[in-house]
Amino acid sequence: MQTMDSFNFAGKKAFVRVDFNVPLDENFHITDDTRIRAAVPTLKKILRDGGSVIIGSHLGRPKGATDKFSLRHILPRVSELLGVDVQFAGDCIGSETEAKAAALRPGEALLLENLRFYAEEEGKPRGLAENATEEETASAKKAVKETQKEFTKKLASYADVYVNDAFGTAHRAHASTALIADHFDAEHKLFGYLLQNEITAVEKVMKDTERPFTAIMGGSKVSSKIEIIRNLLDKVDNLILAGGMTYTFAKAFGGNIGDSIVENDKLDLARELVEMAKEKGVNLVLATDAKIADSFSNDAKTNFASVKEIPNGWEGLDIGPESEKLFTEVIRNSKTILWNGPVGVFEFDNFDRGSRAVSDAIVEATRKGAFSLVGGGDSVACVNKFGHADQVSYVSTGGGALLEMIEGKVLPGIKAIRGY
Repeated sequence: MQTMDSFNFAGKKAFVRVDFNVPLDENFHITDDTRIRAAVPTLKKILRDGGSVIIGSHLGRPKGATDKFSLRHILPRVSELLGVDVQFAGDCIGSETEAKAAALRPGEALLLENLRFYAEEEGKPRGLAENATEEETASAKKAVKETQKEFTKKLASYADVYVNDAFGTAHRAHASTALIADHFDAEHKLFGYLLQNEITAVEKVMKDTERPFTAIMGGSKVSSKIEIIRNLLDKVDNLILAGGMTYTFAKAFGGNIGDSIVENDKLDLARELVEMAKEKGVNLVLATDAKIADSFSNDAKTNFASVKEIPNGWEGLDIGPESEKLFTEVIRNSKTILWNGPVGVFEFDNFDRGSRAVSDAIVEATRKGAFSLVGGGDSVACVNKFGHADQVSYVSTGGGALLEMIEGKVLPGIKAIRGY
């Protein structure tokens, strides 16, 4: 399989699927350009070789063409980072766009308008009435799938080679992330630097594991992480479950959790996971104490309590000192670390101590030679807030894609290029 370093893009036009789904403020100014900067090495390599690039991306979740989600808003920043005057196509398909792509010369770049302005990108029908019959729904789905084929073919026709550098959307079998690859032979489709780095980092954690292997899973709901937890129980030595899901486990074993967040319909599941960990010999680490508050506010009154003895009218918003010591001891002695999800409401400075302690411990373990992968939006926000992003082994740009890889799923965007 070709790689970015082995492929010579001289004289070639490359369709590069990137993830420029960046946050914009009310004046359409980019508030975080991390995803754009992440794709720059791939785009610059192609241009440096003497190739030209057709850049495709989505922005937001539009239900049709709208200025709010137009990629023209990010064009100046893309041009600045690439160091070239990037051209813009006001549509991602059509005769005008075809002409612009055809006229590209070596060293030139063209940014296409938001791919999701077309329902064909996602392959999902739009505009169905709420009371649409099953027959009408099935007919609409069939129709968009048929037009999706032509849409994909048009995108592929612009280029000689396809490069996927959008890990954040690799778990979607969309036109530009998976289906387009069928129009290129094995020698003319490849991963960009970012996507290859993401794959390498996740596979190092999940397949090339140095032990002890510790995973820290945060988040508010057990239900949203159930498949990940089950898959990890076959791979890790230590599994730290924290965040809001702490209180579902505490209640499942008879605890009084006050007003803490809980999934009452998942209490049996929590007990099942504890038993599963015992059967598999996994050290399941749960918080024993919490920093509690009398309201969900940074300015709330606070105290500390056992996670099983939280008074009514109070809720757990962070781990307590005992849990902090318990978690960090496990992390510091690990050789492979996966962190997905904070252990408290880190957005409030008054409740970020637990997540900061976890982040500090991961940094310390990394300094001692551990491989650490941090992924998932909130975990990434944590390491950025604490200034640790450059002190861990790898920070993933993917949310859903990362989680699905951890679950053991084969991502469509990856399979489309390497076949598995």
